[in-house]
Amino acid sequence: MIKTVKYVEVARGDKLADLVLKNCQIVNVFSNELEKGDIAITDGVIVGIGSYSGKKEIDVLGKYVAPGFIDGHVHIESSMLTPIGFSGIVMPKGTTTVIVDPHEIGNVIGLDGVKYMIEASKKVPLDVHIMLPSCVPTTNFETAGAVINNKQILSFKNEETVLGLGEVMDYPSVIEGERDMHLKIEAMKDKMIDGHAPSITGNDLNAYCVTGIKTDHECTTVEELHEKVARGMYVHLREGSATRNVKELCKGVTLKNYDRLLFCTDDKHPYDIRKEGHINYNINVAIKHGVDPMIAIRMATLNTALAYKLPHIGAIAPSYYADLVVFDDLQNIEPTSVYKKGELVALNGEITYQAEPYTETHVMDSVNLRSDITLNFDIKLKKNRVKVIELMNNNVTTNKVIREVLVEDGKYINNPDDDLLKLAVIERHIYSGNIGLGLVEGYGLKNGAVAMTIAHDSHNVIIIGDNDQDMVIALKEIKQIGGGITVVSKGKVIGSLQLEVVGLMTNKSDLEVEKTLEFLEDEVRKLGVGDQVDDPFLSLAFLSLPVIPALKVTDQGLFDVTEFRLVSIEEEL
Repeated sequence: MIKTVKYVEVARGDKLADLVLKNCQIVNVFSNELEKGDIAITDGVIVGIGSYSGKKEIDVLGKYVAPGFIDGHVHIESSMLTPIGFSGIVMPKGTTTVIVDPHEIGNVIGLDGVKYMIEASKKVPLDVHIMLPSCVPTTNFETAGAVINNKQILSFKNEETVLGLGEVMDYPSVIEGERDMHLKIEAMKDKMIDGHAPSITGNDLNAYCVTGIKTDHECTTVEELHEKVARGMYVHLREGSATRNVKELCKGVTLKNYDRLLFCTDDKHPYDIRKEGHINYNINVAIKHGVDPMIAIRMATLNTALAYKLPHIGAIAPSYYADLVVFDDLQNIEPTSVYKKGELVALNGEITYQAEPYTETHVMDSVNLRSDITLNFDIKLKKNRVKVIELMNNNVTTNKVIREVLVEDGKYINNPDDDLLKLAVIERHIYSGNIGLGLVEGYGLKNGAVAMTIAHDSHNVIIIGDNDQDMVIALKEIKQIGGGITVVSKGKVIGSLQLEVVGLMTNKSDLEVEKTLEFLEDEVRKLGVGDQVDDPFLSLAFLSLPVIPALKVTDQGLFDVTEFRLVSIEEEL
């Protein structure tokens, strides 16, 4: 029988549905109203809303039922879990679809990393849609493990799960008309193209948008949100572990613009997902700060589906997939059950499916450090006034400040009375031996060092510390464990989290990762990292990203994002 004929017969009530959820309070994202009724499902598709009977019936007892939530922009790698582990923590929170930019793994092993993410995602019920990485490497001022050019992008363009081009972070190259960047955009001109345009306004924003870039998740002010919506962009309201913009941007949500607003997490650790939630947390924060619950839910569902041209998800209506979230309280959404295409995938916060393991040897052993390199973290200075990276609370942007420091024998000397730390970024892909150095204010660490192979976006080794001995020990530990996070103090390794999959992810369980991360965070807090640093590891990871203002460090040196060039650490008069 033709499927649509079968669906019509069930929709008319002539035949039983496979499954009927009875007595629902349905969140109708088309009318922004609650609708009481049954939801009839056959073959994982919603065939009717009203009064129905089914081969299987579940009485939800008047609970609310919303469409499955969609994360409009996320890097799975930032959860430190593989797609299998990631699915296991976000689906119980009501997320049934994610729009993924795998540029983290792409920067380490290129398109092989994209292939890994696609294949691993096939093992779980979570729908994982891919945006092909546009910036591998992110800029020409750092060393990544791979290059993804326009021809490679074209070769992957028609893969089933590919929706478009991932966030175009090298916005100066877009605005200035740089050829290679525009060839990538041209290659995907008939697909969705995600943006990344922090503080870009006026004619520069016009220049950015005229290329066909349609989204931005870097807004931090209401004024920026309004301007970007007015220029035809969709704006993601982001709530991750380190960058939290929903509260502020909610002030800009209006009845005139809400259909252009989406939600995303971008980068969120497993502990925060389990403790707070995933996209349901974005919704809850928005509701708490004055957004109508119906509009907040639409921002998490239909708006994202329409933006990314996903016609069968994002709503509860005939012909839509039965991706459903059941919950008790419209003011504070905590899912009690979650359905993916009519199948129960989570109940009371736990998954109900069994994921098939997926391992690939080519994603291991990715920390390539030269054995003949003499480790030297000396910062050579001729004068005592230097540029310093000042951290900002709950944000990955930084300030550029000038500070006076101690100098002896032409080298920077740590002063225990100040709040400055050395920051080193060591290339780990091609054995180049590159080491970039800088100084950071506001991290708070004393008598120790933290090292990671999570260093956006080229993911070299990043180390912060107040003494060279601990920094060297931390680097050796990172090499020993094959990538991950380590904390060192007074010459001893306090603890480590091994991330064996390209130095970014692990096949360990989410609970094991959470436990180790909690332990490591407790230890760095004991070493002086205070509440001014919301997430000690994510905050560190973004200090090497040269497309987020204002001052960062790559393996090639200190980078001024505003001037978009490598600069001397010494003040330039």
